[in-house]
Amino acid sequence: MNDRRKQHWERVYQNNSEKSTSWFQPRPETSLALFDATNQPHDAPCIDVGGGSSRLVDHLLDLGWQNISVLDIAHSALASTKKRLGTRASQVNWLEQDLLEIDLPPGYRIWHDRAVFHFLTQAADRERYLQQLQQALVAGGHCIIATFSPQGPEACSGLPVQRYSSEQLTQTLGKNFQLVRTLQEIHTTPAGKDQSFTYCLFAYQP
Repeated sequence: MNDRRKQHWERVYQNNSEKSTSWFQPRPETSLALFDATNQPHDAPCIDVGGGSSRLVDHLLDLGWQNISVLDIAHSALASTKKRLGTRASQVNWLEQDLLEIDLPPGYRIWHDRAVFHFLTQAADRERYLQQLQQALVAGGHCIIATFSPQGPEACSGLPVQRYSSEQLTQTLGKNFQLVRTLQEIHTTPAGKDQSFTYCLFAYQP
């Protein structure tokens, strides 16, 4: 595992409460809308990469999704989410690993990423991400990727980011991913700052 990357995110989660992190959302409305737009059945295998302490998993369980995996590099983030879910944590497959290094099994029908991809500022890391994405998704599956838009911040959590329009993200993913829907979101952080996001839903056809 990339120790530097893990240590960075462990510090972020250990030094901030869940509700004080810049990405905190009590209900991730845009992500949930795009899950619904996949038209996948609620027993379809799905994975939230970089899920951390996100409340997406809470709401997916509330809505009846049954085959959820949550992946994050930070033990402290996953531990806080498990504690919040209580007995419902046993309904989720937890993966504590670096997304770029884990040997992901194939078979997912939905891949969700809110704000992992935009931290990959090196071409080699983006290439590895795309390898993982294409290995994990089945043909006919969907991926939901949210990044900072061109109007979004240039850095987050002490790290530089790569910003994307829907056109740029579509071009980066390549010909096997067909853009189904794109949404713009202005996320207001707990500190009261507005951040502009690009959300894209893609269908995967290798």
